[in-house]
Amino acid sequence: MIPSPIKETSARIMIVDRSEVARSILSHILQKEMQNIYIVTCGSAEEALEYLNREKFDLITTALLLPGLDGLDLCHEIRKSDKQHLTPVIVVSSDADTRLLREGFSAGVTDYFNKSLGYRRLVEFIKDIIQRHAGLVGKVLYVEDSPSTATNTKMLMQNHGLQITHLSSAEEALALLEGADPQDDNNFDVVFTDFFLSGQMTGGDLLYAIRTQLHKSRQELPVLVVTVQDNEDCQADIFHAGANDFITKPVIEEVLMARIKSLLLIKHQYNVLQRYSKDMFQLATTDALTGTKNKEYLFSDGPDFIQKHTNICLMMVDVDHLEQINEEHGHLIGDHILHIVGNFLTTRFQDKLAVVARFGGGKKFTLIIANIAQQKTITLAESLRQELQSLRPEGIAITATIGLTWQNNGDRHTLNTLIANADAALHQAHEHGYNLTKSYFN
Repeated sequence: MIPSPIKETSARIMIVDRSEVARSILSHILQKEMQNIYIVTCGSAEEALEYLNREKFDLITTALLLPGLDGLDLCHEIRKSDKQHLTPVIVVSSDADTRLLREGFSAGVTDYFNKSLGYRRLVEFIKDIIQRHAGLVGKVLYVEDSPSTATNTKMLMQNHGLQITHLSSAEEALALLEGADPQDDNNFDVVFTDFFLSGQMTGGDLLYAIRTQLHKSRQELPVLVVTVQDNEDCQADIFHAGANDFITKPVIEEVLMARIKSLLLIKHQYNVLQRYSKDMFQLATTDALTGTKNKEYLFSDGPDFIQKHTNICLMMVDVDHLEQINEEHGHLIGDHILHIVGNFLTTRFQDKLAVVARFGGGKKFTLIIANIAQQKTITLAESLRQELQSLRPEGIAITATIGLTWQNNGDRHTLNTLIANADAALHQAHEHGYNLTKSYFN
């Protein structure tokens, strides 16, 4: 355990890792990169909890695997603490999958860091988390129909660094939320509304519409409700309508800020989970060597792609004589050629409605191209074949043979049928030689 001097500290950080080397390296880089930092390092969750009972920290990093209690157990204990329950906790691991992410966020993990990215990247990640949590950072949609209450409360929240959009009616708020782009990163993080608003819609109606009409979960869009009534029936109504939390009037600054900070943490965890889920889906559906989609993606998403679009052309593109290239130049060169071909095909069709996938682990690529007229498919395939021939990766001349098939909107073949037909055309092409195109519908 290595605490650094405690005077005029800019941040108080705890590092929990069973590896003394890992603790030492991270501590050393943090002290070098951040001035007046106070660091405590611990080799176990039990050791960390002893410190956490005595001291307050600005950020905690923990490995997933620890002796005794693991990193998620530690996070559970931190969230139970009155002193540390809002402290950011980063799990440093290279083994996080979607299931583990969900379990971690249920335990209260703030974020994950892939330790394979290195210690210096981790330090930058820590600095960013500390900066974001130093004050309240977030966008709040505030719905209040009392002008005086709205003015005072809005100013109070803005003084803590929050971006506030104030509306006086539930109807306006719902219209604004309905018009928001789901892909926009600048959407609201929290809705803060009076439960009893004047007008046709109350705050309770707005809350119900957010959950049932807009289908926003408590994690995707946390809602804090303010009410003048402090009784069990009113509380039950608020939670049944879908609120994350509530406060009563008159609003106490410390209580309001604590509630909003807690909801911002929920929103941040949701955003992180969404980001990691997309990253993991990308990894799971991408061929690591070529950068194209993989065979699993082709057979899971290909059928839907075919059903949703018309006039489908499916091509099987086979890199000619790759086995001979491997024998003459080595498999590394052969792999590099496949990488270049895959990158070329992905780029070539990025502006079209198309799926580009490596067919298994071999030298074939499957292209599914939508909304293309039958008479244009041969021209496209021939153009593609000539472009591949001009690549000359590693200075090596390559060619490709292409088998293709096509269906109009009325045919509705299955993906397996289209692949079989294109593969049959490819086989016929190989019987006549290489570096040519053969269509199944001829």
